Amino acid sequence: MEAQKTALRLTLSDVAGLARVQRPVVSMWRKRNEGTAQPFPEPVALESGRELFDADEVGAWLEATGRGNNTEARNDAAAFAAPATRDQRGTFSGLTALLTLKVLTGRQLASLGPDELLDLADECDPDDRLLYSELDALSSELPALAGYADRLTDSAYSAPAAFELLLADRFRSGLRDLSDTALAAPALSLIAAAATALAATLDGPPVFVDPTPGGSDLLVTIVRQHTDTPHLSVLTTDDDGAAARLLRRRLAVHGADTGLISTDGEDGPAVSGPAVQVAQYPSPGRPGATAQDILTGIEDVVLQMDDAQRAVIIAPARLLSEPLTGAAGYLRGDLLRSGRVRAIVLLPPGLLKAKPRELQALWILGPSFAEVSIADRWTMVADLSTRQLTEDVSQDLISDVVAAMGNRATLRAHSFRFARLIPTRTLLAGKGSLVAAAATQAPRTRAGAEAALRIDELLGSGHDAGAVESGLKVQPAAAPAATGTVRVEELLRAGNLRYIKGNRIPEPAAPKSEGTRLLGPEDLLHPLSAPPRHIGLLEFAAHNPSGRLTEPGDVVFCTGPRPAAVVDRDGGSAVVFPARVLRIDAGDPGGMLPDVVAADINALPAADKSWRQWRLRRVPDTQRDQLAASLARLQHGQHLARERLKRLEELATLITDGVAGGSLTLTDPSTKLAEPQTEGTQ
Repeated sequence: MEAQKTALRLTLSDVAGLARVQRPVVSMWRKRNEGTAQPFPEPVALESGRELFDADEVGAWLEATGRGNNTEARNDAAAFAAPATRDQRGTFSGLTALLTLKVLTGRQLASLGPDELLDLADECDPDDRLLYSELDALSSELPALAGYADRLTDSAYSAPAAFELLLADRFRSGLRDLSDTALAAPALSLIAAAATALAATLDGPPVFVDPTPGGSDLLVTIVRQHTDTPHLSVLTTDDDGAAARLLRRRLAVHGADTGLISTDGEDGPAVSGPAVQVAQYPSPGRPGATAQDILTGIEDVVLQMDDAQRAVIIAPARLLSEPLTGAAGYLRGDLLRSGRVRAIVLLPPGLLKAKPRELQALWILGPSFAEVSIADRWTMVADLSTRQLTEDVSQDLISDVVAAMGNRATLRAHSFRFARLIPTRTLLAGKGSLVAAAATQAPRTRAGAEAALRIDELLGSGHDAGAVESGLKVQPAAAPAATGTVRVEELLRAGNLRYIKGNRIPEPAAPKSEGTRLLGPEDLLHPLSAPPRHIGLLEFAAHNPSGRLTEPGDVVFCTGPRPAAVVDRDGGSAVVFPARVLRIDAGDPGGMLPDVVAADINALPAADKSWRQWRLRRVPDTQRDQLAASLARLQHGQHLARERLKRLEELATLITDGVAGGSLTLTDPSTKLAEPQTEGTQ
């Protein structure tokens, strides 16, 4: 039977990808070849304002003209094109089903008719768990898409690679349930590695389970990391939704040894024996799940677990680690009391592709240690919100997670890099973030006795110490207080801090020497050397009718090219975007002091730009006023020292220029001028 062909369409961006050139190059080709013997192919359709081109025509044109950097452009066109269809969902499901059928049968499909394809699908999927319904729904389009599946496989070099190519295009294809829950590669790699490490601690061959309706990318990532493991066992739910069927097809394409678990039980999917469960919430099968739905799903996992099982769960941090009230808060508290939540890890932003600013968190579930009383149970917490998931960070975190599965003897033998062990009762009693305790001790704080000794040395080393230094007296605290740190986001939520946006002010044509002071990133990065800039108040009001000036004590900060901050002591300045303001509430500062806030921001690494996740040190209320007064005196002393340094530099310049230019003569201060002799008698 002659194979039918489906029309394939390319956007201009697709053409650039196919030719391995930048997008503007394609527009240049169209313009320069217009009216020549080989003009660029004309568009064949217009979709949502985008021009679409026939993939075969473009491939032939690239081959004939030699344009681009891909000599196999004509053969690779199918990998960059999309079929001309109005039913994106049905076409996607049908293509993935055809690719799965190719893997299961090892046959070319283009030469088969509709009835032959459906008979073949029935043989491979008699219970209709994978693909039969998807192929049956294609009807008359089935032969043409079968031919495209063959072409796509040839372009991608294998059916699994072609399958992943379709999944990678989920954002452009409008598959919202898949794109809204897609995790970035670092998150997938971390979870897969953690699940593998936990599986290695269990008896017997590893079994991986996804208990969510519809599953996610997690199981597939684990399977792809175990290509050398024969007969890797994975289990999914028997849910019959589109996302669940897609997951089963994807696992089959990658050669996984799959099985099903029933979801009919009251406590969720029943899993027996050693296993590692991996789950993402919300899942593609239920992307609109509420907080109650997500925590109930986690509860189902906890209730059916035994001590021979482990679980790695990723979900929004607002549910797993941040303050939570109401019914959801009570449910999370019950989960923590179960003793199975062995670790809580706050992850950096950018791991959920559709919502890069939404933080995700991990829960690691394990043995409950029933022999340990509830009052003595512990949980590992770690805060990675300001770190990147580099290889060394991921490996050390996984090492901490595996250690957290052990008893107290195991914990004492392990040196934790990121984690801290916190009594579970403390997590339940606290009202803030569950991972706040992971950074309660500022890493740059010295021991009290050591710091006091060094301060005495500095105060005693100045030969000209005046009133500025003489009034400073310190001593080690009798009982050091764990003041801790707190995230900016929590302070904003509590009202201790206010966030004020910067003003968009055009650069003045000529700098002004007076008026309202301007504070921008350059002034924050180089506070001592940046020349002062000003703007007229009327001009500022004209550009920013609703603009606001700073108040005394405001902390002006920026995030790029590195975090930097200054304290505007006098106020009345205009902050220029992208610089912004953090204002401490005078009535309830929450332990915040402007100078400490600025110092903490200036000490941050250059790559840490997630300002809402910055951790700031609290100052004890009893020391707040004294610290502010002492810092003010020291800053006044620094100002006097800088002024004296300027005078010394000017003096050195004047003497150098005067003597070298011959206008001045230096005298020896040790030699006195002879007094003139007067005439007369003695």
